[in-house]
Amino acid sequence: MLSDFHPLLLHLAIAAGLSFTLLKAAALIGPNRHNIVKRKAYESGMDPIGTARERYSVKFYLVAMIFIVFDVEVVFLYPWAVSFREFLEAGAGVGVMAVVMLFVIVLAIGLLYDIKKGGLEFD
Repeated sequence: MLSDFHPLLLHLAIAAGLSFTLLKAAALIGPNRHNIVKRKAYESGMDPIGTARERYSVKFYLVAMIFIVFDVEVVFLYPWAVSFREFLEAGAGVGVMAVVMLFVIVLAIGLLYDIKKGGLEFD
């Protein structure tokens, strides 16, 4: 049973060894010239203004959490959509479709609740 994982372990060992070797080679061979311009903070081609320790609105985090929820939804829905034909052939298509629709309805209710509470409105 463990011998089934030898190709995977060999692949991981080669990938780790190659990445370590290339990083070390780049550090040893590459130029290492430091100057004032390279040490400055870089912010999308503009000089940074103000401090980096500003407070963010809580709504920023709410929008980020909504994005993560719907991103995870896509992660769950994509494999289902790819294998739905197999579910139909196995005779489980209606049951699987009902479960997925329940999943989408629960997320839609959560989104409607968030919209009603004003979670996506910025002032």
